[in-house]
Amino acid sequence: MGLIDDVGILAIATRMQRLAEMMRKDGLQIYKDHQIAFEPKWFPVIYTLYHKPLLSVVEIAVEIGYTHPSTISLLKELEKEKLIRSKKDKIDSRKRLLQLTDKGQEMVTKMKPVWNLMIDAITELTDTPTNLLQAIIEVEQKLEEKSMAARAAAIHQSKGGSR
Repeated sequence: MGLIDDVGILAIATRMQRLAEMMRKDGLQIYKDHQIAFEPKWFPVIYTLYHKPLLSVVEIAVEIGYTHPSTISLLKELEKEKLIRSKKDKIDSRKRLLQLTDKGQEMVTKMKPVWNLMIDAITELTDTPTNLLQAIIEVEQKLEEKSMAARAAAIHQSKGGSR
């Protein structure tokens, strides 16, 4: 165990990022093992467009919970790979609507059984007495109610701190 592991709750974001990176790396390996050239970071966009076939950039950003610039970056990669395409909205020509290409649809068809395999593996990993997914859901809900920054400010103020 390193210093970051020893510091406890202060390094929770670092530990979560490390866990996410390990899981993405394994996800990439699982895709490779099944001869699928797919980056796990593309998953939220591909999955969303599979279930909601025609969305604007803003709608995708809202669906996946990413910032607009992060979403644009992913969309550019996916367009370059020819997994998605865009077209102008008939009502508002400034708006781009995105959808999976035939190549993107075919990839989803290949990935669906792999996703089921991943669900089983992730369930096995997270099926602990504290249930990681449930804990994440609870923390996300608490963050929606009040940010960590707002909580820190309130704690600071309650301890007599000044700004």
